[in-house]
Amino acid sequence: MAGLSDLPGEILLHILTFLGPPQITTLQLVSRGFRNLARDNGFWRARCLQESSFLEALNRHRRLFSSTHRGTTRAARHLHAGSNGEYVSNSNGNGIGTALDRGDNDGNDDGNGQRYSVGTLAPPPPVFSAAEPRERERVRITANWDPSFPSERVSWYDEYIQRQGPVAINWMQYAYDGDRASAADFVEARGVALYYPDGEAQETVMAVSPLDDGSVCLWDVSGTRGKRGAVVARSKPGILFIDGPGADNSKRSKRIDSGVTECVSVDSRQHRAFFAVQSHLIEVDLRRLSVVECESFPWSITALSAASPNVPLTVGTSLGIHLHDYRSRKPPRNDNGETVDCFGRMGAKEFYERSLRNIFDDEPLPPYAPLSQPGPLSILHLQQPGQEADLSDDIYVAGRFSNILHYDRRKFPSIKGSIHSGARLCSMTSLPYPFSTLDSELRRKGELSLEQVEASKTVAGGRTLIACGEYNTKGCLELYGLASSSTLAHTSRPGGLQNSTFKNRQTCSQSKLLSVVNHGTRIAFSDGSGYIKWFERDGFTEVRRCRIGHSERGQGPSIFDAMPGSDDIARKLLPTRPASGAGDDDGNGGRGNNNDLLFWTGDKLGLATFSARPGFRAEDFEQRDEAHNAEAMAAQSEYSEKMRRALVRQADDVRFVRNLGLDSGIRPAPA
Repeated sequence: MAGLSDLPGEILLHILTFLGPPQITTLQLVSRGFRNLARDNGFWRARCLQESSFLEALNRHRRLFSSTHRGTTRAARHLHAGSNGEYVSNSNGNGIGTALDRGDNDGNDDGNGQRYSVGTLAPPPPVFSAAEPRERERVRITANWDPSFPSERVSWYDEYIQRQGPVAINWMQYAYDGDRASAADFVEARGVALYYPDGEAQETVMAVSPLDDGSVCLWDVSGTRGKRGAVVARSKPGILFIDGPGADNSKRSKRIDSGVTECVSVDSRQHRAFFAVQSHLIEVDLRRLSVVECESFPWSITALSAASPNVPLTVGTSLGIHLHDYRSRKPPRNDNGETVDCFGRMGAKEFYERSLRNIFDDEPLPPYAPLSQPGPLSILHLQQPGQEADLSDDIYVAGRFSNILHYDRRKFPSIKGSIHSGARLCSMTSLPYPFSTLDSELRRKGELSLEQVEASKTVAGGRTLIACGEYNTKGCLELYGLASSSTLAHTSRPGGLQNSTFKNRQTCSQSKLLSVVNHGTRIAFSDGSGYIKWFERDGFTEVRRCRIGHSERGQGPSIFDAMPGSDDIARKLLPTRPASGAGDDDGNGGRGNNNDLLFWTGDKLGLATFSARPGFRAEDFEQRDEAHNAEAMAAQSEYSEKMRRALVRQADDVRFVRNLGLDSGIRPAPA
């Protein structure tokens, strides 16, 4: 007798549609076959669409214009008696059938052969045609919603978890001053970057952060080197101070500037980390946690680009943009002609003095790009079109000026162009895929045909620049469609900009946006209200949001918890799984959900995971110390109680002897 597992996969997938996500998750434990079946990419892609805000907005839009069109038709029949034109609607209320069960002509036609354009009133819902299969309409609506691109590998099982599953906020272990573990001895983190010591395998994920005491600290984010969220290693204090660990570093001007967000950059292949300390760039070997190089710049460093072994590091100072090629540094040289065999024998002060001597060397200074306005805050190395990991020669700089500056590494330091924004931008990211404002708006309304959707996603050489910041005290999310370098050679468009610009300055946030990243097939950003929000790639449709809350570092409840605006804010976001490794699975989400969001609040680190409850808290790492302290206090109390009882007995003996008129020489023991 055949069992359930002997049924064809199509029938089993149809049965799964009647189950909820908790039941499907339990079904994966039955066997490997059911596990692969329950992680079918097409099944979870359809689930993501059914529960998406895109479909809700599409249903709402069609019901609105359906009622408007019916009102217009009644008025037309009243004014033009004898007309036989009548609109036939197939609306069935709300739900997925409202949008998917209706027919559609071409997406840009009003049903009578008349075209329409964006910016005018949207056309009425098309007349349902029995000749067009209903399944084709479902496929067309799905294609309009699908945010992925043909060359992009997506695990829709993970996407559903990240879109619909619960979000838990986890607080990483706090670093303390020495062996003390009190709130007064808490050492703040001054930045963060991700470190992959396994290279392209990316099994181990670590967070690298400079601490306020001048040390470098590493946390285990993936849980492969110990307890997840715990401190893995920490260097000696003071190695990031210019004057060295033994000098007076109490002044804030000698420490890492707390106002610089992009102050850490990590090259995982070379196991190097770069820290911006005032006007100095300090290079640290992450395997030994020691300083190996220090480079000085004429002005304070305000931003660092992401480090890559293939291109030089781009350093943004308050008045210029510099290229720092750490791959081709010269051998160290001192005044006596002696060779320094080990960088570990030198402190940061010696590196600083050596770099100052190089300024007065006969060799010319490396070229740099001067800025007419100070304050670069974000530097982006753009990718090659269609390739996540390969970088192009394009460098984009944004900050406290109204334009996004565009440089070509091959022609540096001359500026290649600029893109006018008008906002104060503080973070940027990119997609190696094309972006069109017109196509994005039509797709959001579900009005493109299958051929039009395919044509919009396969534009040769297209890329997307995503930026966030503040405009008139409100959050600003901006998307720019960029052309390839080969296309720019025949045009004069500034900054590589195509005729595609989208600026969301109304619905993204009521406060300033602080950081923006790509998270799966969504755009994730944080704002000044303490929220992390996920939007579709159109920059308009919100997927979900969560508040990161507040951590009191184990001090118990506080009166400030209930006050408005007391929550922490995420100044920087980092996805734990980079885009280049997003599709490294078996095609059915074999790795499971591992693309979490690491965030930095300005003084501590946290991790947003997609689970029902937090996997760890900062208090969990202090339980062992608290238990040890409790045992010590209990032992001390027991010892004190024994001493007290002994003294009481000895005093009673002395009193008894004195009452007898004898002197036994018994004296109370000293306290």
